[in-house]
Amino acid sequence: MNKRNFLKSGILLLAASLFRTPQAQASEDLDQWEPDDQQATGPFTLPPLPYATDALEPHFDKMTMEIHHGRHHNAYVTNLNKAVTGTAFASMSIEAMMAAITTKDNVALRNNGGGHYNHSLFWNLLSPKGGGQPSGDLAKAIDAKFGSFDKFKEAFSAEGVGRFGSGWAWLMLSSKGELVLGSTANQDNPLMAKINKKQVGTPILALDVWEHAYYLKYQNKRADYIKAFWNLVNWEEVSKRYAAAKG
Repeated sequence: MNKRNFLKSGILLLAASLFRTPQAQASEDLDQWEPDDQQATGPFTLPPLPYATDALEPHFDKMTMEIHHGRHHNAYVTNLNKAVTGTAFASMSIEAMMAAITTKDNVALRNNGGGHYNHSLFWNLLSPKGGGQPSGDLAKAIDAKFGSFDKFKEAFSAEGVGRFGSGWAWLMLSSKGELVLGSTANQDNPLMAKINKKQVGTPILALDVWEHAYYLKYQNKRADYIKAFWNLVNWEEVSKRYAAAKG
């Protein structure tokens, strides 16, 4: 290959990388999380979605939901079952595992365990009939803590937008019974008390801000995805979790 052809080939490769379609980007993201064996069995199972994959349209698109649940979440479950084999974690609930895990444990337990817990929670916090505002005790608690529901939305959204890279935004109840906002990287969550010592509590509301959660529809516009999220929040479920956490 002469110098001219070499430079031409390099330019074409660079252009291809710069102008990848959202579908191509999502496919690359998927490849990183594809399980070796989709049929792997163990103590953990993929929970079904509580609605059809197209039920959250137009805010969350059908293809993203199919990929996000059927492939990403499924990969976490499959790889978690492999990771717990022969360990004490195999007999634990996912919540107990989150509380017990430390930085010294296998990273696959942390990543895939967190991925399974986080997504299992996330699906139930969404609803085709969601949106609006909370009511009752939760509404009063939000007003008392943040000043108003609109101020809460602004602060929670800022947690999601401001999370660098991949991760989650959270509304949690602290051990003192106070509502607290925060965000965690990757698949960490507030139940991981031995890892995220400054982000500890009982999750009440969660938002996935990994690119695979929104890239097909919103590309790199995470703020638009978060704005759409508010149309789907299942406040009835959030209120139930708040009441349970309060005891």
